[in-house]
Amino acid sequence: MIRSPAVAGQFYSADRARLGREVDSLLAGAEASPKQRAIACVVPHAGYVYSGHVAGAVYARIELPKRIVLLGPRHYPRGAAMAIVSEGSWQTPLGAAQLDTELASELKRLFPPLCEDEVAHQREHSLEVQLPFLQRLIGAGDGAFRFTPIVLGPLQYADLAALGGALATAIQASRETVLLVASSDMNHYESDAITRVKDGKAIEKLLALDARGLYDTVRREDISMCGFGPAVTMLTAARLLGATSAELVRYATSGDINGDRTAVVGYAGVIIH
Repeated sequence: MIRSPAVAGQFYSADRARLGREVDSLLAGAEASPKQRAIACVVPHAGYVYSGHVAGAVYARIELPKRIVLLGPRHYPRGAAMAIVSEGSWQTPLGAAQLDTELASELKRLFPPLCEDEVAHQREHSLEVQLPFLQRLIGAGDGAFRFTPIVLGPLQYADLAALGGALATAIQASRETVLLVASSDMNHYESDAITRVKDGKAIEKLLALDARGLYDTVRREDISMCGFGPAVTMLTAARLLGATSAELVRYATSGDINGDRTAVVGYAGVIIH
């Protein structure tokens, strides 16, 4: 499969040179600090003008490996509820990003509910918008890095946790460093004040590495965090891989950008060690 970009020119620039400058600017806006090794992270996936500075702050601080697992929500109702693609490459204006066939195949073997399904990924933006950051930092040529894309629809906690367990097993068996990236925006389209309170409750569970707590809190508090399922899977895997701490790198809302505080979207950047 060679996947063409679905949201170039909408969420980020479709022009190669302009996109390179755009990503560099978002990375340069992060606070200067030594790069850290990380097991996982949470990054947003809105248009770069709104959330790119939050994602950039996370990526600028991580020592990025050559293998990445991208976990995101399936925003559209097409395709499998647990969908992976294992062969080929995804195109962005910066070049081709190669899929990690070996890791994806092992995941499907370990966890049969994970379906090979290009349809679920075809229009989805939550993973695509991460690639230019990775390409700019690691490289955009053949073999610069490999990634495994997984999108998740509405699922029960047990399914999300089981996938997290399979991810941890596959990563341990690979004997290589693999970064888990959970792509999620936070609360949607309530006031800035309400969103910050709701997001604070979800972020508290992220920082506590509490997968079950995050799942229950999002549902109980009616927090419209679109990628809480991927975050639950990531937290489960990260704990099994030895994670012991997390830090909030940056938080913002769309109101910080456009000045409209009446109906905002929250964005959190978290690094997990």
